[in-house]
Amino acid sequence: MSLIVKKFGGSSVADNEKLRNVARVVTKSHADGHQVVVIVSAQGDTTDDLLEKAAGLNKSASRREMDMLLACGEQMSASLLAIAIEKLGFPVISLTGWQAGMQTDSNHSSARIKKIDPERVRMELDKNNIVIIAGFQGINKFGDVTTIGRGGSDTTAVAFAASLKADLCKIYTDVDGVYTADPRVVSGARKLNEISFDEMLELASLGAQVLASRSVEMAKRFRVKIEVLSSFRDCPGTIVKEVVKMENMQVSGVARDNNVARIALIGLQDVPGVASRIFTLLAQHKINVDIILQSIGRHETKDISFTVAKSNLPDARALMEDHRDSLCYEALEVSDQISKVSAVGAGMVNNPGVAARMFEALAGAGVNIQMISTSEIKVSVLIDLADSDRAVQVIHQEFFG
Repeated sequence: MSLIVKKFGGSSVADNEKLRNVARVVTKSHADGHQVVVIVSAQGDTTDDLLEKAAGLNKSASRREMDMLLACGEQMSASLLAIAIEKLGFPVISLTGWQAGMQTDSNHSSARIKKIDPERVRMELDKNNIVIIAGFQGINKFGDVTTIGRGGSDTTAVAFAASLKADLCKIYTDVDGVYTADPRVVSGARKLNEISFDEMLELASLGAQVLASRSVEMAKRFRVKIEVLSSFRDCPGTIVKEVVKMENMQVSGVARDNNVARIALIGLQDVPGVASRIFTLLAQHKINVDIILQSIGRHETKDISFTVAKSNLPDARALMEDHRDSLCYEALEVSDQISKVSAVGAGMVNNPGVAARMFEALAGAGVNIQMISTSEIKVSVLIDLADSDRAVQVIHQEFFG
């Protein structure tokens, strides 16, 4: 008998018919002799609806009360799925995050998991129950409900798989695996049979929306094997694990992120400590920076450009403007009409020329590169937002033709 953790996203449990479909998928595994733990997200647009209700009453509601509210979405999914499984005649119990032993810190809306006490879940499994857990939520040391932020249900699933030493963590989505590019953008995108943790982590952090990057980080740390597969099609998915057999592939995927903005500080003094002051200031205000480009100093000045998430652009811009006197720059330029397009692949380490091929493909398509960032397994470029679809297509064509 093996223990399987299954996670179903909001689109998989969006209505009663989809809940019945999930119930059939879950009970089939139980009937096959497996112990089954299920993590669920809130149904469809439930979270957005709850946010709208709260905003209609108070646009400055405390994060604690928002966590109390938003946790209801996952709890509703968990209980409805349990009710659907009961109808099929299988033993089942639904649990909130705190009932299942999820303990977090007190950073409401983006809490970090401190530990999981799986005793209650193991007790229910020993009773032969299917255990359904509300994802995305936990409890802090004060007994307050917390939520763990974007991708929280993926992270919840991997955390329970690690805690319970599950044989496999299955992440069910509306696609049937991890593709070499977004199949909605690139018609020739191919499904991968397997991909390494490192490659998946890069793709997730660079805009691929199949898995949350936090969940991949946790899976890598605790060696949790993941399968990404479809809720609606009965076919094998993509295995995410430590080592994969893809030695001949220089690039395993192409991703894009349109949630990017660029800030450029023009005419900074070309003296030590300038960059330190800029990025310390941003760090103190918890603004993450991605790509950084510094020009060669000329005439005792230099320029520094960097990217942030679009949601952080207003705060980052205001911060730079408020500290103009201390930073001593001549001009500030910002743009949110940009996109970050990346090629990712562990095979890049032993195959020189990947960046050259990528740049040549973009040049052939008339796509201008504004900034470049590289690592051992990825090359990212910043381009105009209007060129992003074309850029992904030509890069994918170059490597997967």
